[in-house]
Amino acid sequence: MTFQARASPPRCSSTITHHTSDLRLRELEAGAFLTPAFFTVDLEAEHFRPTVGTYVLLAAFYLVSAFVTIFFNAALISQADVALRGDGGMPGVGAGFAAAGRRWPALLGWAGVTATVSVVLRTIEERLGFLGGIISGLIGLAWRFTTFLVLPVVMLEGAGVRDGVKRSVELFRRAWGENVAGTAGLGLVGFLLTLAGYVVFLGGAFLLGGTATVFVAVGLAIVWTLLVAVFVTTLSGIYQTALYRYAADGVVPGEFASVDFAGAFRRR
Repeated sequence: MTFQARASPPRCSSTITHHTSDLRLRELEAGAFLTPAFFTVDLEAEHFRPTVGTYVLLAAFYLVSAFVTIFFNAALISQADVALRGDGGMPGVGAGFAAAGRRWPALLGWAGVTATVSVVLRTIEERLGFLGGIISGLIGLAWRFTTFLVLPVVMLEGAGVRDGVKRSVELFRRAWGENVAGTAGLGLVGFLLTLAGYVVFLGGAFLLGGTATVFVAVGLAIVWTLLVAVFVTTLSGIYQTALYRYAADGVVPGEFASVDFAGAFRRR
């Protein structure tokens, strides 16, 4: 089967600003929910026993945190698709927010699902110890792979949460190799970039010496980690969109066709 490639200039870089704002909002969420959660803890009880209010605030934090992340990723995906379609459309931050805003009920539902899954997996890990960590890791990995294309389906097909999950599983069966290879590759890129930054900053600090230098280096390393996270998350959103178009339409976008993906983009 011959796949069609669409050539168009890459125009996805502006969407990186979505995720810079995402990081700021995540900090505000932590302050808004975790600070009052601390004051709901029963300080007179042994081991500072959490109250019902504590769990409610923590659950709200999980939900809002998941929703903000998903909302920004959805905005990115909508504009990555505009850029990758190659029909002359111009992606933009405002257009991305507007597209995600139109789909907010489905995005909120998906945020509830992902937050619930995260809590369940963490509970398994805490209750079962080492074995729980293995079980939680395997289930989490399977969940990540099979739901990798939920957001593109929700944003580009207008599907709800249930149909989005079903469709994502269907598309995963068509392109499981590209899904696994792409996810692993992006994770490796993030790890290597983060490691390189720590080696440069901390290694340089220890060579130069001085307590102040070490503190500055640690601060720079943390900032570098955040920048790498923004960069990798942006790449992941673009790759999600390209993989969706390939699995759904059998089309490799022009930006990816310029690279030798003969071994990666192959019908399974």
